[in-house]
Amino acid sequence: MSIKSILGSGRPIKASFEFSPPKTAEAEEQLWQSIRKLAPLKPAFVSVTYGAGGSTRERTHATVKRIVQETDLKPAAHLTCVAAPRAEIDEIVQAYWDAGVRHIVALRGDMPDMVGAYQAHAQGYASTPELIEGIRRVGDFEVSVSCYPERHPDSRSFGHDLDILKRKIDAGATRAIGQFCFDSDTVARLRDNAAAEGINVPVIPGLMPTTNFKGVQRMAARCGANVPAWLARLYDGLDDNVEARRIVAAAVMAEQVAELHARGFDQFHFYTLNQSDLTFAACRLLGLPSRELAS
Repeated sequence: MSIKSILGSGRPIKASFEFSPPKTAEAEEQLWQSIRKLAPLKPAFVSVTYGAGGSTRERTHATVKRIVQETDLKPAAHLTCVAAPRAEIDEIVQAYWDAGVRHIVALRGDMPDMVGAYQAHAQGYASTPELIEGIRRVGDFEVSVSCYPERHPDSRSFGHDLDILKRKIDAGATRAIGQFCFDSDTVARLRDNAAAEGINVPVIPGLMPTTNFKGVQRMAARCGANVPAWLARLYDGLDDNVEARRIVAAAVMAEQVAELHARGFDQFHFYTLNQSDLTFAACRLLGLPSRELAS
């Protein structure tokens, strides 16, 4: 499917954006510039990530609270099971509810500094389904969870991954957001296999900008995502050519958006890396209207 076909398809598109809590004053300014740039696209929601071992807990909460107070966007706060007892996590969930947040992305999470195999806190939630049940006891939150087109690195098999996803949905999750994956057929296969297992919530592809290609390779190695050889070849020799990397990244994302749309996807989750330009352009390719452009 071409970009022209997307614009003429008449199928309504929804997008959501993921941000990371800032660590410095300069990063905070960049984050809010990105939020202001993308807000006119009227995303279904915007999520704010959570560091390994809860390392960005306070910054995540502050960012989400500011989004509630200063914008008309619908924020989703990431929350993990690791390194905290149930009572502490329940207090965090209650604080989100009191701040006006009604959507949580529930995750198992990684150990502090992403070192070592996952171990549940002795007094904590042992798994994502347990965390979802705890969230639901605090309030009537919308709950999103993760899914893995190429299998979670800790999972025994694709079938095991689907079993875990089904348990998360049975616990009350209403949406599954995909780990980034550069093979559109693999993403579609996950959706179809999930449907065959009775998983009847939206499975939303995760899209990762590749401008910082070496950074993407590092992330992919941690999460078990495959970086195809053809993509690596596109960036070969471009380490010192930022503008060329931006053009390549735009072409890669435009092609994947078109491929996924042709395979029936109408919802997309963009891992923005707190940078707006590429995500904004991809959403325009999907035909998302912008209040900024219409005014």
